[in-house]
Amino acid sequence: MNGQASQGSRFSRWHIEPQREEEQEAWLITYLDMLTLLLVMLVIMLALAGKGDGEQNDPAASAMLAAGELGVALPASAAPIPSIAPVPTPAADAQPDAPQESMPTTPGMALGDDIQVIVNEGSISFRISSEILFGSGRAELEDAGLEVIDRLVPTLAANAFRIVVEGHTDNLPIQTERFPSNWELSASRASSVVRYLQLAGIEATRLSATGYADTRPLADNADERGRASNRRVELVMQTEPDKP
Repeated sequence: MNGQASQGSRFSRWHIEPQREEEQEAWLITYLDMLTLLLVMLVIMLALAGKGDGEQNDPAASAMLAAGELGVALPASAAPIPSIAPVPTPAADAQPDAPQESMPTTPGMALGDDIQVIVNEGSISFRISSEILFGSGRAELEDAGLEVIDRLVPTLAANAFRIVVEGHTDNLPIQTERFPSNWELSASRASSVVRYLQLAGIEATRLSATGYADTRPLADNADERGRASNRRVELVMQTEPDKP
C-alpha cells in the first residue's frame, strides 16, 4: 500500500490535467479581437488620409466601404454621421430683384467752381449762373457756358434719372419783341440748355424745360448782388420717381 501511495504521489506531482478547450481558445479570441480593432483603425486612418480625384469624399462612408470590402464588421459606434448640407449664401455679385439706379457722386465732383451742387431729398440740383451761360437779355448759349455744360454732361449721362432744366430771372422787367416778359426769357434759356443736352447725347425722354421767371428768388432783388444770384439756370436731376 505504501508503494502504491508513493507511486500515486509521484504521478500526481508530474501529471498535469489537460486544459479544457474553452480555456485554450480564450487567448485566441482576445488576440483576434485586438487584430480586428487594429485593422479597423488602419482602415479609418487610410480613409481619412486618402485624397479623392476631384470629388468630395465622406471619410466615415469611405471607412465603412473599405471595411465592408475587407469583410470586417465595424462596431455600432463607427457608423457614419450623416453630413449636413451647407446653407447656401447669396453670391457677392448677385443682382437684386428690382433694378436700382446708380447714384451719382455729388459732393466733391470735379465740376468746377461754376457749378453749385445742391443735394435735396429726392433730387440733386446743379446750379449755374446765367451770367456765365447767356449774354444780357439773350437766350443763346455763350462759348463759356457751353464749356461749363460740357463738364456736367458725363455726370448726367451716367444714369437714367429725369432732368428738369429750370430758368430763373431777377425781377427787372424785360419787354422786347422776342421776350415780352421774364416768363419767355426764362423758358427760352431753359429750352436752349435742353436742346444742347440732347445734342450732347442725353436722351430726350429724360429732359424737360420750365421757366419760372422771378417767382423763385434766392436772394433779395433790392440790390445788384441779390439780382445776380437770382439770374440762374438749375438742372434738377430727380433721383426718386414722381409721386402720384
